[in-house]
Amino acid sequence: MAAADSPSATLRRRDLCSRGIRLAGKMRSDVVDLLDTYVERQGLDASASVAAVEGVPAAAVERWDEQTGTQRLLENLAAYRAFRVLLSQMLEEHREQLGEADAALGRALASVLLQVSAFAYHLEELLRLESRGPPSEEGAPPPPAPHLGLFERKLRGLGVLRELAQWAVRSARDLRQLTKPSPGSGAVPSRAESP
Repeated sequence: MAAADSPSATLRRRDLCSRGIRLAGKMRSDVVDLLDTYVERQGLDASASVAAVEGVPAAAVERWDEQTGTQRLLENLAAYRAFRVLLSQMLEEHREQLGEADAALGRALASVLLQVSAFAYHLEELLRLESRGPPSEEGAPPPPAPHLGLFERKLRGLGVLRELAQWAVRSARDLRQLTKPSPGSGAVPSRAESP
């Protein structure tokens, strides 16, 4: 792990974390805009209650301050890989349901999907720098989209986008935590922060 502690690796990690924080901020802004458009175009109530979406880990976590940097990165990567699958399913459902009738919503979904994919790749780069390659995506194929009625699909999409917005906030906090000096360097990171 000596390579991960070299000054050049530290600078590279700091640079990747800074860029990741900016990416997460942009993604959150775009997801919030997409949420507004989604609610309006799907005829939903913005305050609608949505159950947790299967396949997406919740952004909230107990004992956040006790997680290691690697744990943070792995949890983020697992979440964004799940979002990539869910957003792909939403985009496909949107195309089947509306075709080109609502191209703006389709473009916004596709744009956020690209950002999620780019962010997952960014997290993989950070894991490589930590001398730990990202876990493989091979193995079980992604779960098929559940057979839901139109209204249930709309609510599921709302839940996916809400949780993605929360993950963008958590990701920025996780990446900020990674840039703090480690306890061994003399400075102890604040344990008061939590998502």
